[in-house]
Amino acid sequence: MDHPPSPTTSSDRLKETWRHALVLSFQTLGVVYGRLSTAPLYVFGTIQTKDFKSNEIAYEYFSFIFWTLTVVSLLKYAFIVLRADDNGEGGVFALYSLLCRHAKVGLIPNDTSTSEVMQHEEENTFRGKVESRARRAIKNHRSSHYLMLFTALFGACMIIGDGVITPSISVLSASSGLQRSLSEIKYSSSPDAQGAISDALKKYVPVPSACVITVCLFILQHYGSHKIGFMFAPIVTIWLLFIGGVGIYNIFHWNPEIFSALSPVYMYRFVRNINKDRWKSLGSILLCIAGSETMFTDLGHFSKRSIKRTFVCLIYPVLILCYAGQAAFISKHWNGPENFNHLSESIPEHLRHVFILLSLLASAVGSQATITASFSIINQCRALSCFPRVKVIHTSDKRHGQVYIPDVNWLLMALSLSITLGFHDITRIANAAGMAIVFGMIVTTCMMSLVMALYWEKSLFISGFFLMFFGFVEAVYVSACMLSFHKGAWYLFVLLAVSFTVMLAWHYGTMKKYEFDLQNKVSTEWLTDYSPSLGVSRVPGIGLIYTDIVMGIPAFFSHFITNLPAFHQVLIFVSFKPQPVPCVPPSQRYCVGRVGGKDYRIYRCIVRYGYCDQVRDTDDFEEQIIGSIGEYISLDESDCESLTSPEGRMVIVGTPLLEGHALIPVDDTNLFSGSTNAGNNETLAIPEGELIGRNAPVRRKKVRFLIPESSPRLRVSVRDELQELINARESGTAYFLGQSHLTVRDGSNFFKKFLIMAYVFLDKNCREPPVALNIPHAALVEVGMVYII
Repeated sequence: MDHPPSPTTSSDRLKETWRHALVLSFQTLGVVYGRLSTAPLYVFGTIQTKDFKSNEIAYEYFSFIFWTLTVVSLLKYAFIVLRADDNGEGGVFALYSLLCRHAKVGLIPNDTSTSEVMQHEEENTFRGKVESRARRAIKNHRSSHYLMLFTALFGACMIIGDGVITPSISVLSASSGLQRSLSEIKYSSSPDAQGAISDALKKYVPVPSACVITVCLFILQHYGSHKIGFMFAPIVTIWLLFIGGVGIYNIFHWNPEIFSALSPVYMYRFVRNINKDRWKSLGSILLCIAGSETMFTDLGHFSKRSIKRTFVCLIYPVLILCYAGQAAFISKHWNGPENFNHLSESIPEHLRHVFILLSLLASAVGSQATITASFSIINQCRALSCFPRVKVIHTSDKRHGQVYIPDVNWLLMALSLSITLGFHDITRIANAAGMAIVFGMIVTTCMMSLVMALYWEKSLFISGFFLMFFGFVEAVYVSACMLSFHKGAWYLFVLLAVSFTVMLAWHYGTMKKYEFDLQNKVSTEWLTDYSPSLGVSRVPGIGLIYTDIVMGIPAFFSHFITNLPAFHQVLIFVSFKPQPVPCVPPSQRYCVGRVGGKDYRIYRCIVRYGYCDQVRDTDDFEEQIIGSIGEYISLDESDCESLTSPEGRMVIVGTPLLEGHALIPVDDTNLFSGSTNAGNNETLAIPEGELIGRNAPVRRKKVRFLIPESSPRLRVSVRDELQELINARESGTAYFLGQSHLTVRDGSNFFKKFLIMAYVFLDKNCREPPVALNIPHAALVEVGMVYII
């Protein structure tokens, strides 16, 4: 009989839960909210001073800032969009994955056999639900599938573009404040000398110092979100308390009546007296919600509760106080000093140097949110075959979403530095940043309305109202940003064209390769029934054949057998299948079955993974595969969860047996050399020749498998098959990988030729497949194939 938990135990768990929530909330300050917190540095500062023609203008701008923050950041993201997480993951691709599963609009490479194998999951997902007319219409129209994919890719490109632009504008705005502070110091009694020094400071201080801070920021990224959060959170906390306190001081010191601007009447007055210049200034007001999208995109790094609680209780009220204080200062100095609209001017003089130091530190932190969001979105795109192979480092064992991508990090740094050096003007960079922000929000609004209708099953009126209301607000800012297209915003579209082409070309090339493999695959009977009559011999060892198809024999392996009639005594066809979910539980990860009869010792293993799983780069992946085959052998004739595929029965492997594993892994460290050895797991001996290892001798960790000495469940035939698998493993393992060479069919259109050429270029210059799969080069067998697309 189970005893109820003691009060002490419940209290300890409650304390631990609150402690963990507080830690995550503290870390969000350093990672998620740095961008929102530093936006006051450039919101009013990027508005032309000539647009302030009376103190009423400051009221109108503050009214727009208040309602934009309230409607978009607070209502839309904090209270609505954060609820649409995909098992703890956020971002555009999280919404797309929800639609892929619940509206069946996915274009991830897949075939009918895979659908049959995974059919039980779809049945469980839609069990008890009546398919709506909208879901059925979208499911049956292929064009809507492409439209949703392109929308998701467009949103991902906007997030990446924001990750490039944000470090530049944040750091440059703070370094410009440093330059203004240094220029106020009296260096000479001569006006000409003082002017020359001020000009020199303006020319040589902002851009070089911004570049140095930007480089330092990107160098720190390899520490991961967890450590960066603890490093940066104190800076953001002090910064928020500082600008909040200064905002309160400015309100009571300069204009306590500024809160009357909370009335929407001032927005109406602004629109009533609108002209082109004033409408264009809304692009600067838009920057007050810069970083709102990263609240959702960075959801995988933290928790929904911590992000929402921190924003509602701290970020939102402090920002309102800061903007109100600055508006109060501007309302009394709109015809005063030259740079009256900059935040630094509203700081009391005795705190000016403290502000400069804090702004430099906070501006560097402010870029962290978009950099982290770029890592997250690229990791999701890569897992769903929409981005080239790159190395992804998981920086946390507890949260799968915390990733660091070295190649992307240095690319973002280079592009951000190019913007700083190329534009060196905050206003032009702000125009591009505003465009990235609002387009990313529009994509989220469109995808979110579909999620509400197809996943949450809300009425079309509710989802349509969400789309029309928030879409109208964001369309207003889009129109304002488009007026500044020629003044810096065009750079965002250059980034969009490049990144969208990369994603589209990679996805198109991957799908075309997959279709070619499906059309040119060989039946399993060719390998099991006909190959013995062709004189094909079996050699000791295990052969791991990596293929994208889950039925039949891949064309490159049949090509290998035709030219070299020999294969290993144990063959395992391994297929990686991405699923539109963040993580696949380990108990559901492997689907194992046989190819042919038991005597052939040929198996198929389908490895399912989500867009946040780390499967291919693990050092123990080979041990996991062999362990899953051992589990399958022991479960083959027992009652267990199984699936039926056209090739035969497949078993979901992952959970251990009730009385222990079929194979017991034993760690052993041996010194391996590159020579051919029966115990060497990195070489392969074949009749026609030898594969000689190219690597120097290294000390590697080797895992050996043993059969439990006392296991009454294992029959004699099962123990014999397991022993044969162990002996094959001791003889060595070889990895077979198809090396594709894509060529375009004669008569193809220019668009197809361009995408294939782009894919070939990316495939040759990105991370090589053996490295991405963590395959030792000495055990690798690459078989070249020409793909005529």
